[in-house]
Amino acid sequence: MPYCCQCGTSVGPVDRFCGKCGARQPATDPLGSGFARAPGPGAQSAYAAQACPDLMSGVSHRTASLLCYIPLVGWIAAIIVLASDRYRRDTGVRFHAFQGLYLFVAWLIVDWVISPALRMTEYGVGFPFFRAPAHLLQLAILIAWIVMLIKVSQDQHYRLPIIGELAERSVSEQRV
Repeated sequence: MPYCCQCGTSVGPVDRFCGKCGARQPATDPLGSGFARAPGPGAQSAYAAQACPDLMSGVSHRTASLLCYIPLVGWIAAIIVLASDRYRRDTGVRFHAFQGLYLFVAWLIVDWVISPALRMTEYGVGFPFFRAPAHLLQLAILIAWIVMLIKVSQDQHYRLPIIGELAERSVSEQRV
């Protein structure tokens, strides 16, 4: 099913305008193959927008939210979701994108800052027991990713203690 190129609401395959936001929809050929027709002269930018649809146009809201919580690579999906026109006004998906992105930043802080700092001693020699707190923090972040995958797959809006507050603040500041 096609979606509005502006707001992401589902539209009919022959609809020229979105019923929710009124945006003009990309033209398709009369046979319904889904390929955009070339517009008349002087409309090259409109044709480029129709020929290159949004990367997230066929992805459901739940799937987009789930992709943001894939451990270690979900940050890529989160950035794509935040840059996508389809989810510009969807605060739920944007919340999950920000929360997934902040979880990844927390992972990087533990991996690049806390872990090396705990391994250092005054002589430059690390002891194995200094690594345990960093591994526990990484395990906690991994568990948070898994919990969020489960919550999102069940359509539950769950806010992580500190990171969730940051994500909500980011969504409220980004409202368009």
